[in-house]
Amino acid sequence: MSDNNFLGNAVNRSAETKADRDGLNAMVAAAEQGNDVAEAPEISDSTILNFALNLEYLEAEFYLRAGGQTLPDDMTTGTGTRGEVIGGRPVMFQNPVIRKFAAEIAADERAHVAFLRNALGSAAVSRPAISLDQSFTAAALAAGLIKPGETFDAYANDLNFLFAAFLFEDVGVTAFKGAAPFISNKTYLDAAAGLLATEAYHAGIVRTSLYNEGMINDAVFDAVQKISNVRGAVDGVGGDDQGIGTKAELNLVPTDPEGRAFGRSPEHILNIVYLTADRASSGGFYPNGLNGDLRESAQAH
Repeated sequence: MSDNNFLGNAVNRSAETKADRDGLNAMVAAAEQGNDVAEAPEISDSTILNFALNLEYLEAEFYLRAGGQTLPDDMTTGTGTRGEVIGGRPVMFQNPVIRKFAAEIAADERAHVAFLRNALGSAAVSRPAISLDQSFTAAALAAGLIKPGETFDAYANDLNFLFAAFLFEDVGVTAFKGAAPFISNKTYLDAAAGLLATEAYHAGIVRTSLYNEGMINDAVFDAVQKISNVRGAVDGVGGDDQGIGTKAELNLVPTDPEGRAFGRSPEHILNIVYLTADRASSGGFYPNGLNGDLRESAQAH
């Protein structure tokens, strides 16, 4: 499925009035101009929420392990195959501010997992297998942050941790933004909006922290841009992904010309977390893929 197919599927489920539907249909028609339109299956709220839960498992384990914690076993069970987490360890933070906000974000992500599991009940998927070691090395190698044969340890120091957090947080924001139109239950939509806002706060904190590091070390700006370039290269969406700017001009809020944040379809999110521009059902941070129905990435090119 493409972004356009997701949009087309969402029109009659998300619009509240005929005017809304007409407006959304016009948007979809414009987006589909010159493209073949394929029939898309109905996407249930539980499918979307389980997709989000898979992502929250990853973020929660990443942040919790930086503080020497993990998700408890009773928060990792559910439908599908429960996987283990490889990698991750406490970060010996030098900057107390980074240490404190890392702990705060970890608590938020744990709460997100708990909320989504509670909302889904018996339909909640279990935590899939997660890589927090080789996946970061692959991402850093693709971005040119390391050379072949070297490894990238996201938990080695404050800066490495921030680079890794930057990779996740911007993805989280675009995932919730992209998924919102497909949630039909207003209670779940309201909750998703709250999760989106929280992820946006997290992304802003990480981007600001990296900018401060860049004012001390110019190389940070180049490294962040390289990470952004990799995301943009594999997701197939276009030139939306943005770095944090330069010492002369900051770019803390990645938006379009109208000042709006952009979203990604689940398929294009999977391109990033699987670290591939090809159609795939596993890889990168999810060695065995996600649990649930949304598990295949797009053919980006």
